[in-house]
Amino acid sequence: MAIDTTPLFLGLDLSTQGLKAVLITEESQVIHESSVKFDEDLPHFGTANGAIKGPEEGQVTSPVKMWLEAIDLLMERIKSANINFARILGVSGDGQQHGSVYWSSEAEKLLSTLDPTSTLARQLSPKAFALPNSPIWQDSSTTKECRELEDAVGGPQALADLTGSRAYERFTASQIRKIWRKDPETYYATSRISLVSSFIPSLFLGTIAPIEISDASGMNLMDVLTYKWNDQLLEASGGPELRAKLGPEPVPGGTVLGKISPWWVERYGFNPDCAIAPFTGDNPATVVALSTPGDAILSLGTSTTFLLSIPPTDVAPKRFTTSHLLSHPTTYDAHIAMLCYKNGALAREQVRNNYADHHWTKFNELVQETPIGNNGLLGYYFPLPEIIPPNVKGNFFFNSSSERIPESQVPKSAHPRAILESQFLSIRSRIAAILPNNAPPLQRLVLSGGSSANPIIRQLASDIFGMRVFVAGQEGAAEGGAQLARYAWWKQVVNGGRGTFEELKAIDGDWERMICVAEPKKEITDQYGGMVARYRECEDKVVQICSAED
Repeated sequence: MAIDTTPLFLGLDLSTQGLKAVLITEESQVIHESSVKFDEDLPHFGTANGAIKGPEEGQVTSPVKMWLEAIDLLMERIKSANINFARILGVSGDGQQHGSVYWSSEAEKLLSTLDPTSTLARQLSPKAFALPNSPIWQDSSTTKECRELEDAVGGPQALADLTGSRAYERFTASQIRKIWRKDPETYYATSRISLVSSFIPSLFLGTIAPIEISDASGMNLMDVLTYKWNDQLLEASGGPELRAKLGPEPVPGGTVLGKISPWWVERYGFNPDCAIAPFTGDNPATVVALSTPGDAILSLGTSTTFLLSIPPTDVAPKRFTTSHLLSHPTTYDAHIAMLCYKNGALAREQVRNNYADHHWTKFNELVQETPIGNNGLLGYYFPLPEIIPPNVKGNFFFNSSSERIPESQVPKSAHPRAILESQFLSIRSRIAAILPNNAPPLQRLVLSGGSSANPIIRQLASDIFGMRVFVAGQEGAAEGGAQLARYAWWKQVVNGGRGTFEELKAIDGDWERMICVAEPKKEITDQYGGMVARYRECEDKVVQICSAED
């Protein structure tokens, strides 16, 4: 029996709650998936949904050693599935955006001299890291540093014009500034700073990898139009030492950083010619996997994220202080507009647990039993300090007259519909602002993330946004990473260093694999359209209430 030697491409997705792997063929077909769930598979780290809170108010981190153990465990699971690692000719992927890793002065030597008889975790932790726990995107402890960064360039709109976003607590610049100011010993012991997305390819290369441009645009440190580090922001965030700690200028996705290090060849049997491509952020990876121009993506994972691909244009894209503009991972001059909400799946699950007996079936039944518009009730659910609107926390309820009412007056059966309508109306109320000028109406909404499998949520999204809803056969981000690996290999090895990602997609006759799962009902969409203004009015009241309490 002949041994199959056709190429495979590995995509890894290091998210908040777990690590996933997807293997695809040269024809873009998924042939294997594996995963590690941090809380379940690595319980000794004591994480809740992959994170650790405190000790400081608003501080949220994840153990770097946990990520290393997850990679070791994931590779063993792929090996147990009898995957021939020698067929893998490219590796790429993504990491949860905004998380940062702080390497020690010993890191480069340790990475380049790994012993194939021992695991990554045993050899690298703790010696390779100046900070054992990495700040992640859920952290909200850097409000002071955010305001200082904005002041350094002339205010939040000036910072948004420069970097694509105003200063956000989770963004890397404010996290670095906090460590620089409050823990200088750790800061000066740090030789290099990686994002989660550049931390992973560093392990595969045996040397610290550069940061990729799309994920770099979620740091408040890179000029979103030139793709270069901004000296003024580097100085404000970490002093004259920061440029060296970040390494070279950001690199585009779909390029080849180098070949896989000997540790992977000797321990698992990887092909020594396997190319390592830059990893990007989880949201850009989802765009790579799931969208075509004109699509909107609604990611219903731990966070709720709305994404729009903006093709290259001679007109500078809009930049607002309430949204993000990211560089595209594969195409220069293209961008991704993004709305990101911290209270996504965690808030929905909290409502499910409190009011639907911990069951999605009961949750769905209550949504169906409650009328559209919830008899005028508007609910706002922010168990964590929110991003949009910024820093609001708590639950808030308003009746049909837009008067605030106590939670005790809200029927328990109304909460499931209330949270879905609230989360989706917030996004709908902001779509027009982030669309490019003269853009045609959006026609297709692609859902990803855990909640995308829920038929009631699918239909409600279709009705509120007024778009047909599609889902893909596979999870987006990890497959996007595999596509980036395939693109880097195709461009470098097959096509002599030429070719765009769009040209590669055109080769794939079966690229999309999208299934339409919901059609909007116009009369319901119009009804929700009439609710937008009141939704924003009550949201403004929530902001005022929280500001007064501060």
